[in-house]
Amino acid sequence: MSVQSPETQPIIIKKKKARGEHHGGAWKVAYADFVTAMMALFIVLWLMGASEPVKKAVAGYFRDPSGKAADNGSGQGGVGENIAVRKDDMGKLKETLESAMKQSPALEKLKNQVNMTVTGEGLRIELLESEVGTFFETGSTSPSASGRDMLRMISAELGKLPNRLLMEGHTDARPFTSLNGYSNWELSSDRANSARKVMQESGLRTDQVAEVRGYADQRLRKPDDPNNASNRRVSIVVKYLNAPPETTPPTKQTSAKR
Repeated sequence: MSVQSPETQPIIIKKKKARGEHHGGAWKVAYADFVTAMMALFIVLWLMGASEPVKKAVAGYFRDPSGKAADNGSGQGGVGENIAVRKDDMGKLKETLESAMKQSPALEKLKNQVNMTVTGEGLRIELLESEVGTFFETGSTSPSASGRDMLRMISAELGKLPNRLLMEGHTDARPFTSLNGYSNWELSSDRANSARKVMQESGLRTDQVAEVRGYADQRLRKPDDPNNASNRRVSIVVKYLNAPPETTPPTKQTSAKR
């Protein structure tokens, strides 16, 4: 009887099948996809029931994940929600307001009565009166129907900005007197304040207006024609973001014009 040497003996390898090996790892991938889909569904459902500030905050993150749009002016696509308008972007804001005005045929007809200029103080929006009255009836402190429509349109755009506003009222040089001493000083201040009320009811934040000023006829738009109707106006000044403090003395007037 011959005995095989170790070198010639066959090598026998036994394989044992692991429990559950026939399923592989594919179920893990499918399960992970399912959990991800459910998470996305719950997030969408949560957003649908969230408040408007939360929705806007989430939308703002996806528009600008780095959070640098506000540092660069109007950011992506022009003036938007809570995007600061800085000095270099006031021209873009002016174009935005002009474009919004064109969307309404009634307001488009009044474009010659609206003057917008970029100044050292900010974007100045002036609503100029005509001889027959455009935005305010002659001698009245209440805005007309067209005046309210214009103020609402402007406030809808400016209410999106963090920039502070100044409201100014101006009259022409014609004396406005009454038995109770009401004069151009009171008229100019009351018109500016009436415009503020309408705008805050139509989109401005309650803390967005920094000042309400009444100048009577002390800052005529046309000094060479002091009785010109365009001297009667309400001005809205969109201040530059982080503008330096005012160095001019207080403008609140308490004395009546004689």
